Amino acid sequence: MDLPVWFEVGTLVVLVLLLIADLLIVTRRPHAPSMREASLWVAFYVGLAVVFGIVLGFVGHGQASGEFFAGWLTEYSLSVDNLFIFVIILAQFKVPRKYQQSVLMFGILTAIVLRGVFILLGAALINEFAWVFYIFGAFLVYTAVKLANQQVHHEEHDEEYENAFVRRAQKVLPMTTEYHGIKLRIRENGKRLYTPMLIVFLSIASADLLFAVDSIPAIFGLTQEAFIVFTANIFALMGLRQLYFLIGGLLERLVYLSAGLAVILAFIGVKLVLHALHENNLPFVNGGEPFHNVPEVPIWLSLTVIVATLLVTTVLSLMKSRRDDRKAEVGGSAGSAQVEGSADADSTAAGSVEADEASAAEHDRR
Repeated sequence: MDLPVWFEVGTLVVLVLLLIADLLIVTRRPHAPSMREASLWVAFYVGLAVVFGIVLGFVGHGQASGEFFAGWLTEYSLSVDNLFIFVIILAQFKVPRKYQQSVLMFGILTAIVLRGVFILLGAALINEFAWVFYIFGAFLVYTAVKLANQQVHHEEHDEEYENAFVRRAQKVLPMTTEYHGIKLRIRENGKRLYTPMLIVFLSIASADLLFAVDSIPAIFGLTQEAFIVFTANIFALMGLRQLYFLIGGLLERLVYLSAGLAVILAFIGVKLVLHALHENNLPFVNGGEPFHNVPEVPIWLSLTVIVATLLVTTVLSLMKSRRDDRKAEVGGSAGSAQVEGSADADSTAAGSVEADEASAAEHDRR
């Protein structure tokens, strides 16, 4: 797939300028965005991704556009799942709301750098060793099984996010107990102390590393073009911090998100294995000869499966959440009625006792 150099360079320049502008907005005016502001930013970035995908179709061809949209949707859905961890980290460390944008921006920039490194490594491996598709495919199927198991057993995200590195840092580094803006280190009574913000940044960075390990094999299963892989990842990450403030409680309503992601990752994993068989060069598999009769999954089918899975997952999740809300309301109403009925019965019984006592007192007087 040959795209014009001017288009690739121009795209990367525009994306870098957008990230710099976003960073300046956050650092100069740290605040918690309103619903309207967050909605406008999310709509802007989503619209920008759609326009880019359409333009890519004209500059390159339909195959490039389809691969971008499939990769972008997959990475975006994985990013939404990752927001659960960001929510846990920010809540666990009690990050003030007005500084949460700065933390999320740091997380996004770190994710872009880490994914850029993984993309370069992945592209180099794929160009040199076609058998790496077997590993990517097996890893995605394994991840899909884990997500499906999580969905079947109704496992929730842990309320705490910790790892050995973060715990070690908390024990070793001299820390303050309060935040000082977004500063990582301050001087207090002549001593240099680290603030809790450092631990928050370390937690976000370690989470980003885990996310990159999951997401890069997934998108390489849809396209092997490093430019499309990188742009799909950037477009999926841009606007993520605004999405965090926008959807808030909606995350809890996407109860079938793990199941949807399991289907998508399993599909891509199988697609990768089929591609590996089609390009096989392992000497102990079929004598090192490719399996020419193995079908290749076209990009239109990949895009259809991804879009359909996300739509079905979202609709079923919202329907279940609505049913659960109704059951909770009915249960609450029944509980209130029972309490009121019990109170009325107690009141009636008390009134009866008082009447009996009054009658007995009248009898004694007589």
